[in-house]
Amino acid sequence: MSTRAAAAAHSLQTHCTNCSRLHGDRMPQERAGARVRSGAERVGSVRLSRVTRAGRGVLALAFRHRDGVIARSARARACLPVHGAEDRDEADHTARFYSKPAAQNGRWSSTRTEDQLLSAVCGGDVRKVRNILDGEKSPRDLLRADADGWTVIHEASYYGKAECLKLLLTAVPDMINSQTRKHQTPLILAVSREHFLCVEYLLEKGADPKIPTVTNETPLYEACATSNVRMVHLLLRHGADVNQRCFDGWTALHESVSQDALEICELLVEHGAKIFSRNIYGVTPLFLAAQCGHLEVLHFLIHRGADVNTEAQDGATALYEACRNHHTHAVELLLSHGADANRPGKDGLLPLHMAARHGNHGIISKLLPITEASVLRRSGISPLHLSAENDEDHALELLIHAGFDVNFLLSRALSCLYEDRRVSVLYFAVHNRNLEATRMLLEAGADPNLDPFNVLLLAVRQGDVHMATLLLEHGANVNASLPTRPSNFPACLMLSVWNMAMIKCLLDHGCDAGACFQCEYGAEEHPTYNRSQTETLPCLQFCEMFSALSGCVRTGRVIDLLLDYVSQGKLCSNLQKLLERDESWTQIRDKSMLPQSLMHLCRVQIRQFLGINGLKCLRSLPGRLIRFLNHDVQGEKDLL
Repeated sequence: MSTRAAAAAHSLQTHCTNCSRLHGDRMPQERAGARVRSGAERVGSVRLSRVTRAGRGVLALAFRHRDGVIARSARARACLPVHGAEDRDEADHTARFYSKPAAQNGRWSSTRTEDQLLSAVCGGDVRKVRNILDGEKSPRDLLRADADGWTVIHEASYYGKAECLKLLLTAVPDMINSQTRKHQTPLILAVSREHFLCVEYLLEKGADPKIPTVTNETPLYEACATSNVRMVHLLLRHGADVNQRCFDGWTALHESVSQDALEICELLVEHGAKIFSRNIYGVTPLFLAAQCGHLEVLHFLIHRGADVNTEAQDGATALYEACRNHHTHAVELLLSHGADANRPGKDGLLPLHMAARHGNHGIISKLLPITEASVLRRSGISPLHLSAENDEDHALELLIHAGFDVNFLLSRALSCLYEDRRVSVLYFAVHNRNLEATRMLLEAGADPNLDPFNVLLLAVRQGDVHMATLLLEHGANVNASLPTRPSNFPACLMLSVWNMAMIKCLLDHGCDAGACFQCEYGAEEHPTYNRSQTETLPCLQFCEMFSALSGCVRTGRVIDLLLDYVSQGKLCSNLQKLLERDESWTQIRDKSMLPQSLMHLCRVQIRQFLGINGLKCLRSLPGRLIRFLNHDVQGEKDLL
């Protein structure tokens, strides 16, 4: 798909996967043109390519592609570089579009007069050009166009051979506005190559400065693209249309703004350029200046009366774009002239959301006092979500200290864009395995039990013991269920089945080990486990899960560890069969049948009496008692 066609509205870009991002720097629409320049190259006297405007077609490239990453005009260096294979393909296509077949300068093997004339023109041999023209009864016959529509006059203009150009036009003056197949006139070729003498002569001889190319680009537009003030002034003096639009509605003023060419902008406005003109995406010159962070041009347009609250078709404002692209000074300037910080785009996002996503402290500090809480609530997403999602810890801290609610939930519409239906700020931090952000949120009062898929289950699935411990210490439900798979035992054990360190951590924090041995089939024969029928089962049994995972050498170790946290674990027929597969597991089976010691029974009873929340108070007890209650072998020896 051509990048020129990437003109979708600014929208909340999300991916329905657990690892998706809520917003990409990369949103689907772009509002500016991209122009890639490439001049003709020579090796010795051999011209490699006759690139008239290689890659310089106005390409409506997408700025927001979720990375990402903002793509802008590759020519307008104030904007960021184009990334991605699609953009390169477009640039290559454009380069081919504006290229001519290779030719040799002064080394034509052919002896035809036309070839001799072309060789003389490209080499700047004025005497030879004059002699050839004087020797022909009909000079026009020597100026026939090639397959691309190029004549020797186009060549002379392109190479800047002013004296040769004068001789040619003296011979055939009516060809001054001749066009190539791409509607390129000698004038626009000379302008694009910045050959001032050629341009001056052509205009004096009546060349029309309003004739556009196939993409509606004019000589004035080309002069602005090269930021050539002298050329712009010359074209304006000879009647160039200052408001003529190119293919996507881009004007000469738009191009000058993108180049950060203040002097040219002033010149264009003095000659009647409309500062409120919009391209096909609704982008005004002021919007573009804010987007690119061109401060002087932005200041000039504001003082000329441009609307600081101008919006693109997708509802994004100039302030929004300045925030999104980290242009702090542009934000300050817009705010000082009345830009509205509470005007959301069609996606409901405010400038503060963009500043939070990118972690720009300066912009956040300026927007916090003037952003209304009611507007933020209506957006359905907190700036905290975006800071947490993008690991902007300092911005997260700033927002927390500013009083933002750490338990603000995503709206239902936004939550549904995620497969896991996440809603909390904490979920984003845990999902990114950002321990510092998680700690910051928990200490600020974040509730770890708000999401349908509990954040503890997420940490357990990631195998992050430190994260799980932190969540458990702040009240995460260790016995949380898995919404998509009901079971008669804690879901966290299902997700950490072979991670012994994680299982130990969960059990120490009150995970219900007894539920693992409450099989509804008991000593009876169990139905055959069928993976394709699991969703029809009313409740997954612990033994059924182990049967499906049979063959693992850790099976016995897991069951042995679980038995340490129950007063008397009764093994069902399925678990007994599993333990019979390895002779070294016989003692584990015996352990479940023999009476437990009084010390062990007391330990289990104390832990049950304290409950999950009471276990957090163990720190006030003597060290050896704590170790004993936490099933530390050394602690048990200390008490004996």
